[in-house]
Amino acid sequence: MKHIVEEVILQNGAKGLLVHVPDATVLDVYLNFRAGEYLVARDKWEAPHLMEHVLLGANDIYPRAREFQAIVEQNGAYSNASTDVYDIIYETECADFEWERIFKLLILAIEHPLFLQEEFDAEFGNVREELAARANNHYRSLGANTRKAYGLVAETDKERLELMQNVQLEDVREHYRRTHTTDNMRFVIAGNINKQRKSAIMRMLEDLDLPRGERFAMPDEVVKQPKKPVCIPNASVDTIYFYIDSFMNRRLEESEVDALGLVNAILTETLYSKILGTARERGLVYGMNSGFQQIKLSSNLWFGSQVSVQNAAALFDIVTEQLGNLFRGELAEADIAAAQAYSLGRYQRSAQTVAATAGGYTGRYFFDEYVDDYYAIPDRIKAVTKQSIVDVTRAMFTDGLGGLGVYGKVDDKVAAQLNEQIVELWQNAAVRE
Repeated sequence: MKHIVEEVILQNGAKGLLVHVPDATVLDVYLNFRAGEYLVARDKWEAPHLMEHVLLGANDIYPRAREFQAIVEQNGAYSNASTDVYDIIYETECADFEWERIFKLLILAIEHPLFLQEEFDAEFGNVREELAARANNHYRSLGANTRKAYGLVAETDKERLELMQNVQLEDVREHYRRTHTTDNMRFVIAGNINKQRKSAIMRMLEDLDLPRGERFAMPDEVVKQPKKPVCIPNASVDTIYFYIDSFMNRRLEESEVDALGLVNAILTETLYSKILGTARERGLVYGMNSGFQQIKLSSNLWFGSQVSVQNAAALFDIVTEQLGNLFRGELAEADIAAAQAYSLGRYQRSAQTVAATAGGYTGRYFFDEYVDDYYAIPDRIKAVTKQSIVDVTRAMFTDGLGGLGVYGKVDDKVAAQLNEQIVELWQNAAVRE
């Protein structure tokens, strides 16, 4: 969608982006606080999550959570919140005609939560059910275990179920007092934000009844090399879930981000891609994904899938073969052009709604306050060269940090055998670099 982005810095220390989408029929609001689990002691790990659940409940005007939710949702508005290791995000989407009413209700919830014991007790049960359900997600379980193995901040859902017993209502209140300050707030608001509405939004945010504080820094997570593959046997699972991770001991440059985006397209994102397409052609796997992410001190490239035991070795051979080809620069210009065309088309589809348009800014802005230039993305995609693809693929493996995580119908022997197949990736990339 056509839009204009403006960063605003308020006198109370809050800052964020206003994304003006002319003629938008909805308003989307994302309020971020650096308030995730890394800020609490391990035994209080679930305090931020429980706080997020209880905060959008009873407040100074509405004495019960159901009453508050009823008034929020009466015209079809949506509200929610989420917690991760680093952040808590409160969000709402509403019809344009009631933007001010909903915006004020969200602010009310954040400013004046009552944190009632009865609502804490109820949400304690709801969070327990949420974690129990998530514990059955094998990808989540494997992801959390591998993250811990690399020395990053993480707990599995089963561990969180045990740790939440240590959290009391006062822990929730204390975490709120510590983290919900104006200096610790970032926001992205998208919709038909004309001059008059912009002034009203800025005034309401400037008048937030929250204390000043600090914007907490991201944790200094240093990736460590596991001594062996992460192996989690589960006899009830008939297949192997796996992640192959590789880490670089620095953040990516913008041009490297663009090149890695094409690497993913080339390797796994289409049914004609080098890894997934080849594996599908041979009947080895239904689907496979790859991606990359960054934390404060490092960058991560990953590959993941679910595969039958009998097909795992053959699939891993394809992974090492195709990555090896990229290391050696064995990549046709036609493949690059196809990946660029695919990425340009995906870009065109990526912001068809106000929420999707706002979502194009939230992740990076909440992470390091970087404002991406949305309209420059097509030129950036077109500027990616064969050499930049080869260089960034090698670079992601040259620090020798990474390995394998497996879950399901596996044991240490199978895990070691599969890991042995991919060890050459780090060895070959280092030699060629």
